[in-house]
Amino acid sequence: MKIIEVNNTKTAKQFLEAARIIYKDDNTWICPLDKTINKTFDPKENEFFSHGQASRWILFDDSNKLIGRVAAFINEKKAYNFAQPTGGMGFFECINDKDAAFLLFDTCKKWLSEKGMEAMDGPINFGENDNFWGLLVEGFTYPSHGMQYHHPFYKALFENYDFSTFFVQVTNNLDVTKPFPERFWKIADWIRKKPGYSFKHFSFKNSEKFVNDLIEIYDNAWQFHENFTPMSKKDLQNSLAEAKPILDEEFIWFAYHDETPIAFLVMLPDANQILKYLNGKMNLINKLKFVWYKKQKKITRARITVMGVIPKFQKAGIESAIFWHMQKVLDKKPHYTDVELSWVGDFNPKMRALHESVGGVFSKRHITYRKLFNKNAEFQSSKEIPVDTKERKK
Repeated sequence: MKIIEVNNTKTAKQFLEAARIIYKDDNTWICPLDKTINKTFDPKENEFFSHGQASRWILFDDSNKLIGRVAAFINEKKAYNFAQPTGGMGFFECINDKDAAFLLFDTCKKWLSEKGMEAMDGPINFGENDNFWGLLVEGFTYPSHGMQYHHPFYKALFENYDFSTFFVQVTNNLDVTKPFPERFWKIADWIRKKPGYSFKHFSFKNSEKFVNDLIEIYDNAWQFHENFTPMSKKDLQNSLAEAKPILDEEFIWFAYHDETPIAFLVMLPDANQILKYLNGKMNLINKLKFVWYKKQKKITRARITVMGVIPKFQKAGIESAIFWHMQKVLDKKPHYTDVELSWVGDFNPKMRALHESVGGVFSKRHITYRKLFNKNAEFQSSKEIPVDTKERKK
């Protein structure tokens, strides 16, 4: 076997092609857009290169057939937040061959070790965790946009290499054609009528305000997670720009108390329901296809990617009121039948409880693994976020 670093146009194209080869007989897999993958590894496009670095490789067998790929990266804002400096590996695709997989893993390990890392998480993204994060181990159905899909045999490849579970990610599905639990709506009705509370949906016209509000809420709401880093405004603006062709302004909601931002929810139409026809290419013909399919209302599913409530207002029922407004929007768009709640980590008991309270039904399970380079080092899984954070200080 021969492993080659991606360092020119030819190898970059082969990196993309590797996934198409690995999944050529799997009709469930949906090819991500080539431009999305390319942007991830373009320092001019990916904000994470301002505080990190990445490299990637492709793997050939002895007959020069492309059989795998992988990437490794270091996010310097998070790498040193653990007992062992920890890098990442991702975009792993491989045939069902232990030696091939281990060569890809070893290559990442060597690259990270040479740069001072003592562990690696994977498969993860060189970016935010709402995209390309975790290994699919249960629920091998069509993936929503940004969610990882893998062959079932990948799990054994990771675990035979002594990757250990760092945290488990659960995705639930919400059938919006069914009514929400009555108790949920009673709480929502009570909250939305209380003095001082207001709810607004996102608009591109006032995007600067909403971006600032989202960052303020996110940085406050997620501050207690062990791996927390403040959200980058530039990265958020780039994500909004990329999502603009598919984004529905009424799918992003904010809650305010006396005009102070206290909560938000981001839901996006599932672009994969159209991208499955494009094979990763966004040329002129496929752009026209995309517009046509969108007008034909081929998108019937949405994905809630992230939400947050500042600690002071947690357990106050704010989420119920946001869902009330979201339901009113969906009532006007009856072609939407499902909402994917993805994903919630096993370290987040409050969000797991919220998924249950709205009637979410289990759909998929992903695992984010960690590999310690020193076998004698003590492994620690991700720490649970405290349930009651109202009185805790930064």
